[in-house]
Amino acid sequence: MTEQRPLGSGFGPATTAAEVIAGQDLRGKVAIVTGGYSGLGLVAAQTLAEAGAEVVVPARDEAKARAAMAGGPPLQLETLDLMDPASIDAFAQRFLASGRPLHLLVNSAGIMAPPLMRDARGYESQFSTNHLGHFQLTARLWPALKSAGGARVVQVSSRGHARGGVNLEDVNYERREYVPWEGYAQSKSANILFALELDARGQGDGVRAFSLHPGGIMTNLGRFTPAEHLRAFDIIDDEGKPVVDPARDRKSPEQGAATIVWCAVSPQLDGAGGVYCEDCDIAAAVPDDGAMGAGVRPWAIDKEIAGKLWTLSETLTGVKFL
Repeated sequence: MTEQRPLGSGFGPATTAAEVIAGQDLRGKVAIVTGGYSGLGLVAAQTLAEAGAEVVVPARDEAKARAAMAGGPPLQLETLDLMDPASIDAFAQRFLASGRPLHLLVNSAGIMAPPLMRDARGYESQFSTNHLGHFQLTARLWPALKSAGGARVVQVSSRGHARGGVNLEDVNYERREYVPWEGYAQSKSANILFALELDARGQGDGVRAFSLHPGGIMTNLGRFTPAEHLRAFDIIDDEGKPVVDPARDRKSPEQGAATIVWCAVSPQLDGAGGVYCEDCDIAAAVPDDGAMGAGVRPWAIDKEIAGKLWTLSETLTGVKFL
């Protein structure tokens, strides 16, 4: 694992995705961006496509996705439901059958703090969608990632991981009270741990992994959060308009997507991996101080926990990885 210490990248909270990718030519590169039809994922997908990459956007609601992507750079729409293992396998099989390498896999799709919902297996929806679905998808796409001759997997996590880690004894809330924001924190900590372990296991095949916090941005991700809570979190103002103040981690979609794109393509990260990033730089490792500030918390970069989560994820999905 690369040391969890800022590089001094020269970018910052107000940097946009377009600024990060300026001057890069991604022609010949293939990318998959889950959630690439909405919010940050859409900006990231469009930014990669504008730089010349062939970008595949899998979506559960194709009609909604097609409308959202209209008028932008060409993106390839595909079908995928991250809570449905059969759908994940079918999407991956179609992609592998095309014979294309996969240079960039951006796992951006997610849900945040919904009421208790479960998938068909009985797994809690945030853990199922945000972590297990992407775990299975990455596993199934592994042959294409290896064949790229140098690939990156980017896990879109959140500063929300600071609310708590992964409860390995009860990830699906079968024996404890379900708390929506706690479940979100668990899934976002899982994103960081997955990137840590994936990088350790994958770098021998030329695959490096990163996780990141994009910033506080008003997108459809907040659809389960009441407006009064969004105002209390200073995500929207009293008129319901998104707050944009990057110095306080309140960003526009273009600023929020910047760290996603930086993790995906920046040469500053060549030879690096396994780190959690913020504001287009590697974030600092910080102690658990009970606050929601910058930096990555100890439980999200613990190698022992990462290994245990990997084993548990293989058990829950029935997918053997690597």
